[in-house]
Amino acid sequence: MIRNRVLFVLVLAAAVAALTLAFLGFAPNRLANGRAIGLAEASGPAGLTLIFACATLLAGACFARQGRLVHLAALAAALVLLLLLPFIAGRAADTLVAMATPIARTSLAGGFWIMELAAALAIGDALRRLQAGLPAKAALVIGIVAVLAIAGWSGSFDQLSLAKEAANRREAFLGETERHGFLVALSVLLALLLGVPLGIAAQRRPRWHNAIFGVLDIIQTIPSIALFGLLIGPLAALSTEVPALRSLGISGIGVAPAVIALVLYSLLPMARGAYAGLASVPASVIETARGMGMTGGQILVQVEAPIALPVLLSGLRIVTVQAIGLAVVAALIGAGGLGSFVFLGLGQRALDLMLLGAIPTIFMALGVDFIFQLLLSAARRSP
Repeated sequence: MIRNRVLFVLVLAAAVAALTLAFLGFAPNRLANGRAIGLAEASGPAGLTLIFACATLLAGACFARQGRLVHLAALAAALVLLLLLPFIAGRAADTLVAMATPIARTSLAGGFWIMELAAALAIGDALRRLQAGLPAKAALVIGIVAVLAIAGWSGSFDQLSLAKEAANRREAFLGETERHGFLVALSVLLALLLGVPLGIAAQRRPRWHNAIFGVLDIIQTIPSIALFGLLIGPLAALSTEVPALRSLGISGIGVAPAVIALVLYSLLPMARGAYAGLASVPASVIETARGMGMTGGQILVQVEAPIALPVLLSGLRIVTVQAIGLAVVAALIGAGGLGSFVFLGLGQRALDLMLLGAIPTIFMALGVDFIFQLLLSAARRSP
């Protein structure tokens, strides 16, 4: 009898990927077609034995009577698997490149990514069942990142093509990462300054509710690429008519249309968060504050805002994570950011170059989401 269906599905997916998909891809150069390398060939007897042991333990946890000990065993097995797979890939890459030319490429294939994702999700499932708190989750994540970072700095992954792309484009990567963060920070700040007043207006003036959220709903339905494109013409014409705007960097392409589009997309969740937060404040609390002689502004700042803060932070969390993802598309109109690597890789059919932009974006979004979880936890505990 299957007692943990979530873990069972993850183990099954990882097993199918290990048996049917390539773990690595090896090519003589970046442009040539390579050959697929399976898990058994890449890992060798020792690595394969460790992987089999972890898989057996995880499979056993699917059928065992659920308890804390079983969850801890599943967590340990998934954690070992998560860390083991990159080391196996790095060692296999060292061996393969040593027998070929320096321009040979060893890339991570679909089997690796599916197994790695399954291990990460298994860790999340175990932590949920163990009811681990945010400090424990943070410590585990920091530990995993630290181990992989130390291994990377020590050269364990140097022969993987993804690491080669990062090393060859180090300065560009750091610059585009900084630009991506700038786009997200600026758009979220502007969305906060515009969205919160819109939410307050919708809550204070019920007649405005349908108009405000109707317009924001329409904006949200426009595809991201279309919205970026629609802004090119008006901004280009505006910068031509007003040369001073061009001197400020405002034109049909670049940062300006990207930020405007990101702000427009962010207004709906930001305004809804503010509206829902204020609507959650009990009417009796507001009446008590009025009875104490507080003005409308004092009630908003000192009474409603602290109560609405968790809901507002939830909206800000959605806005920030959404902006991190949408900022990738902004590279299409010359705004830069990590999307530059994604679209450059698409144009060159270079998967590792695409991953150089996609993976940091994913980790940036996960990191920001985790930070907001900590803030939300603190806000909900505060009196």
